[in-house]
Amino acid sequence: MLSTDFVTGSPNWLDLGSPDTAASAAFYGAVFGWDVASAGPDTGGYGFFQQDGKDVAALGPLTEEGASPAWTVYFQTPDADATVKAAEQAGGAVRVAPTDVMDAGRLACLTDPGGAEFALWQPGAVKGLEKVCEPDTLLWVELHTADPAAAGAFYRALFGWGTQDKEFSVGTYTLISTAGASGDDAAFGGIAPAPEGDGDGRESRWIPYFLVTDTDATVAKAQENGGSVVAPAEDVPDVGRIAWLADQFGAVFGVLKPLPRAA
Repeated sequence: MLSTDFVTGSPNWLDLGSPDTAASAAFYGAVFGWDVASAGPDTGGYGFFQQDGKDVAALGPLTEEGASPAWTVYFQTPDADATVKAAEQAGGAVRVAPTDVMDAGRLACLTDPGGAEFALWQPGAVKGLEKVCEPDTLLWVELHTADPAAAGAFYRALFGWGTQDKEFSVGTYTLISTAGASGDDAAFGGIAPAPEGDGDGRESRWIPYFLVTDTDATVAKAQENGGSVVAPAEDVPDVGRIAWLADQFGAVFGVLKPLPRAA
């Protein structure tokens, strides 16, 4: 499962690109109760979504030409430059070359061979998210792609991930975990076939899921504040109650109330 003990290949950062950061801050504040703290005057409007003073995600203006509002998942690397080279050799594309973010760390933005966008974070002063797997924080990350097997091979080449296919009521699902980890409890995310007609025309993408205590109430809050439902709330056996939502600018995310863990 996700933790803040970040190792190579684990999701260690998450940010939202928005055309109106003030409006996005208001939306997610209403849905999840998040506050926003500025990252400073030299960061181009970038800021941190916080819960109890701890960073749970981040927010910034759209900076890439032609970019659409979206959540971006970052994965830890000890060497962003080396990981970018590995990604290119494995068929990925570089959207933003490795660059230092002051003393915070080093980042790069990539697109995998299936078209899903993601990013790398090589920690400096900023190690990563400060709260996960608590109510209204990041719980899980999920890749939807037309070719799950090829995607798994690509990310294994970058991060050495372990993958395990599981059969659920909705079909085959590939659990992903960091190198050397094993068992269902070690998984921090999954890879699934891209659903048809998912609501906004995009097939391959990473989706962050946030833990909630009441999926239906969170769906209602999102709608009341200008968001929309991409996939309605439903119970998934052995998992919990899930919904896909989009904020008022179309950035898609998931919410999940997990089933109680077995003793």
